[in-house]
Amino acid sequence: MTNVADATPVSGQVQPPARPSIRALIAQTEIDLRLFGMLVALAVILLTFNILSGGKFFQPTNMVTLSVQATGVAIIATGMVLVIVSRNIDLSVGSMVGVIAMTYALLMTDWMPNILGMGADFPFRWVIALGLGMGLGASIGALQGFIIAYIGVPSFIVTLGGLLSIRGVVWYLSSGAAVSGLDPNFQLVGGGAQGSIGGTLTWILGLVGCLAIVALLINSRRQRRRFGFPVRPMWAEVVLGVIGCLAVLGVAAFANANFWPKGLADKYAAANNIAIPAGGLQISTGFPYPIILLIGVTLVMTWLATRRRFGRYVYAYGGNPDAAELAGINTRWTILKTYVLMGILCALAAAIASARLNGSTLDVGQSYELYVIAAAVVGGTSFAGGIGSIPGAVLGAFVMQSLAYGLSFMGVNSPGQNVVAGVVLILAVGFDTYNRRRGS
Repeated sequence: MTNVADATPVSGQVQPPARPSIRALIAQTEIDLRLFGMLVALAVILLTFNILSGGKFFQPTNMVTLSVQATGVAIIATGMVLVIVSRNIDLSVGSMVGVIAMTYALLMTDWMPNILGMGADFPFRWVIALGLGMGLGASIGALQGFIIAYIGVPSFIVTLGGLLSIRGVVWYLSSGAAVSGLDPNFQLVGGGAQGSIGGTLTWILGLVGCLAIVALLINSRRQRRRFGFPVRPMWAEVVLGVIGCLAVLGVAAFANANFWPKGLADKYAAANNIAIPAGGLQISTGFPYPIILLIGVTLVMTWLATRRRFGRYVYAYGGNPDAAELAGINTRWTILKTYVLMGILCALAAAIASARLNGSTLDVGQSYELYVIAAAVVGGTSFAGGIGSIPGAVLGAFVMQSLAYGLSFMGVNSPGQNVVAGVVLILAVGFDTYNRRRGS
């Protein structure tokens, strides 16, 4: 028999502390593991396509183009999070983008100069057009939201009807023809060489982002101590701050590695009497305007969802509709506002899409609903309601767009891209369902 006394440690003998596991160290940083996993997945997707393309995929020009293409879906996905969190759905977002994009085109090419008397020399004509488009989006969203919230028609039916009927309106507006010739200032919203903030402002924005990361970490630590909550270890704070700042500055450097096309740079040099060096004039594009718009929308939507009463009401309703009603929340008005917000976000996405095309066609916005819903679900939004993340949806949009852009870069046609997007959506929903069952 084993002597129990032999198994007892000798008095005064100090046992070495157990080495913490990697999982424990990650837990101390309080990183959202789902978002971290999505970042890893995004990196793997980009790296895989770069290897398959022989190193041609991961280039500044391609990455900037990919990011601009993802902005429209990402902007709408921030609103789709709140819609799905409230146990609803919006299938009409693609058609809304199409009809508002066509409205922008007709406003600036026909209605404003011929009906309203606002010609090309009218000041801030593009701002007025943008405001009218956002008003149209809010009106469509309000109509659908009213039918869903106050009349009681299921959101799936209402927005499916919107998907079909609004897409038909696009054809009636233009009689099936493409419309082009937008205001030059409006075209800058779509990005491009001149639709970017430039290298200097990009570095300034990167430094501001670093200061914001440090300030948020310091403020969070102070607030935790103030209210008696446990704080992260100092090493974790330093690691998060360093990694965050390096990531922001790395993205800024990558954006500044993208330069104006040679012909446009030479034309700019001739117009401004700049001597062209031997290697050619290199002008950094920096962050395109759509990326700046996406950053602003993400910050505002995150603030609405986490810091304002409206966002808390949406999550409360999605978690338990009956309890929200009993708590005195005006749930109908809350649901209506989510659809109004969706209409405004669709108008912003339509502005980017039409500005990039310098006009509009019948197929603008097609399949947006697929990618928007997939982005929200991949980003952690649950169809069961009450759970969703704005930054997660934005990251999900970049994951979906990376797949689509990478497949297109490798020569896969649009049907093949839709097959991959559908499979990813099914896997994301299945993963969410599995986690919820395991948690219960």
